[in-house]
Amino acid sequence: MPLVRIDLSKDAPAERIRVVSQAVYGAMTDIANVPIHDKFQIVTRHSTDEIIYPDEGYLGVTYSPDLIFIQITWVAGRSIDVKKRFYRRIADEIHEKAGVRKEDVWISLVDASREDWSFGNGDMQYAPK
Repeated sequence: MPLVRIDLSKDAPAERIRVVSQAVYGAMTDIANVPIHDKFQIVTRHSTDEIIYPDEGYLGVTYSPDLIFIQITWVAGRSIDVKKRFYRRIADEIHEKAGVRKEDVWISLVDASREDWSFGNGDMQYAPK
């Protein structure tokens, strides 16, 4: 049930978007126990003035115009170890397959409850029984 938002430069090649999309989906199914076919992603391209980051870096990480923001809203409950492996897998795969620096793969997880989702029809498909 994750909803993935991917924000990146309008100049990013289409292949980069495909790689990022697949890296996130693969990590979700292989590491985070997300069901197969549960792939809801929104990709937004931005001009250079719409992706803002600290030029001096943050927490020892410096960024470039290739910075990719990945935000994933999903059901809460995964361990810190799973989240660490999840982050690493995504950064490694995007770096290996698209040549993006690992420093430019920025990931945020938003934990939600099962009742916070409606997959259509105005229904709460995961409502408590």
